[in-house]
Amino acid sequence: MPVTEAIRLALESIRTAKLRSFFTLLGIIVSVGFLVTVVAIIQGMNSYVSDNLTGAMIGTNSFQVRRTPIGIQLLSDDVVRSLARRPLISAEDAEVVRAALPDAQAVSLQSGWPTPSVDVTSRNRELNGVPVFGVTPDYQVVQDYRFAAGEPLADPDIRERRYVAVVGYDIADELFDGAEQAIGKIIRVGGRPLKIKGVMEAKGRMLGQSFDAFILTPISTFESMFGRRLTTTVSIKMRTASELPGAMARAEEAMRLAHQLRPREENDFTVDKADALVAFWTTLTGVLFAVVPAVVGIGILVGGIVIMNVMLMSVNERTYEIGIRKSLGARSRDIRRQFLVESIILATLGGILGVLAGGTLALMVSLATPLPAKVTAWSVAVALTLGAGTGILFGVYPASRAARLDPIAALRAEV
Repeated sequence: MPVTEAIRLALESIRTAKLRSFFTLLGIIVSVGFLVTVVAIIQGMNSYVSDNLTGAMIGTNSFQVRRTPIGIQLLSDDVVRSLARRPLISAEDAEVVRAALPDAQAVSLQSGWPTPSVDVTSRNRELNGVPVFGVTPDYQVVQDYRFAAGEPLADPDIRERRYVAVVGYDIADELFDGAEQAIGKIIRVGGRPLKIKGVMEAKGRMLGQSFDAFILTPISTFESMFGRRLTTTVSIKMRTASELPGAMARAEEAMRLAHQLRPREENDFTVDKADALVAFWTTLTGVLFAVVPAVVGIGILVGGIVIMNVMLMSVNERTYEIGIRKSLGARSRDIRRQFLVESIILATLGGILGVLAGGTLALMVSLATPLPAKVTAWSVAVALTLGAGTGILFGVYPASRAARLDPIAALRAEV
């Protein structure tokens, strides 16, 4: 029997029992759809974290000199006590780093933890829990901020301790209905008046968290309002990513000299970049990827067993048909091929429907929630391979059983 004829007979059999075929494939459809959806969401999140989150938090082609590391992890009590004994990063440290990196695009100093979250008011409007940061002008370069209106903070604002601010787009939009309308307006930040000098362009949101609801003030003004923070951070932006390793090494050497550390003494500061955030996210998605195959495997196993049982039922129902085919000259391998192709097509259709369902669900998730989702070619290929593989694995036994039927006994079965 040619393969094309086997495919035609398989499609005809599936068409005549559409409802039974659908419920037969339900396990595979759900499992494959789950696989495609989860992988789409995880891959979309990975892309977003690498392209947006790290750049929004630290800046592209940038690194930081910090009192404590960025790493998101549990620390022992000894490590916490050791970090607490470290000296604060100071404005003098920023100048040391600036002198060591004359090729840097920008070197900034900014307030660190704890970041004050205050109420911001303007006339009859109020926003609660807005974070406020004290920065030097270069911070705006490090963070790749673009301005929707107004102008950035400048060196005279720092020297003269001016009560001015640059605000995120959400602040201007909520309080003044737009960026242009906010310029020159007075807002009260924690009860202190600040004049809005500039408004940033929107950077967007992630998981419901806005990157545009913040206030930047000159660091000198910030410290007069809130006092000096327990940490201060120096941020350095290089022109290209390839310059980062060398720049980080030079910054570390300059800081060790400035802090008068002996060769065998550990650093009392941290030179860090966004890798810690990416590493944390990679670990988290690695755990998810470890769980997904188990869930999908269980679903595929259940779906395969259902396919095998349905195919065995089909063999019993079509015993007379098998007897006629064999009496007319069909060989055992022809019968085996017919039922095996039917099983493979059935499972592959389940894979295709699962991919379509998963892709649709991923699209709905990306439209209805802040979670980005991106269907990848490899997940579709794996899904289709799983479908076809399930058809082969669980279709062999029913096909072999049909091929072993004695034609005489098969013809008598209908009588």
